[in-house]
Amino acid sequence: MSRRRTLRPEEEELWQAVARSARPLHPKAKGFLRGIETVAHPHPPTPEPRPREVQTPKAWLEPFRLGQKARSASGHDIAPSLGETLRNAPVQMDAKLHSRMVRGKVMPEARIDLHGMTLAEAQPELIRFILNAQTAGHRLVLVITGKGKRGDDTGPIPQRMGALRHQVPQWLRMSPLGQAVLQVSEAHLKHGGAGAYYVYLRRR
Repeated sequence: MSRRRTLRPEEEELWQAVARSARPLHPKAKGFLRGIETVAHPHPPTPEPRPREVQTPKAWLEPFRLGQKARSASGHDIAPSLGETLRNAPVQMDAKLHSRMVRGKVMPEARIDLHGMTLAEAQPELIRFILNAQTAGHRLVLVITGKGKRGDDTGPIPQRMGALRHQVPQWLRMSPLGQAVLQVSEAHLKHGGAGAYYVYLRRR
């Protein structure tokens, strides 16, 4: 309980003026204002904080039974793999030849092995190889990148395995190789699988 103190003269006058203007809630109780004692802090007590409301479960949660199988989700935020992206790309070359190519039935006319090179070393070698192959009249060539090695992934952002394998398809779409390349597909297992690409060239 707070200790009381004597009000200063100006505080006393102010308090008496307020007391004279107040009206009692129960007029029958005489001497209501006379019995008021002066206190140090005539302020209303601070209300206690209300308890936090408990969040109820969302209405969209569907009921389930213990042991039932999970329903398949309608979609995922996971990006498709590189192989899936190339398989779903539109076919620009002859459809029958493309079908034979992805089944490993067509032998590449030339090949280049970029495995073990850095990105700075591999890009000029790839440009030189593709343009020379087109000049020589080749249509199907094989570009070997390797699947890559998984390094020490210690950062907050996951690293893709095989930087060269992911970069080569982008280089083949960019200038100056975009005008020479008609189709890019992941190679058959007999020609390297996910570590190599079939590159079908346009005629000059």
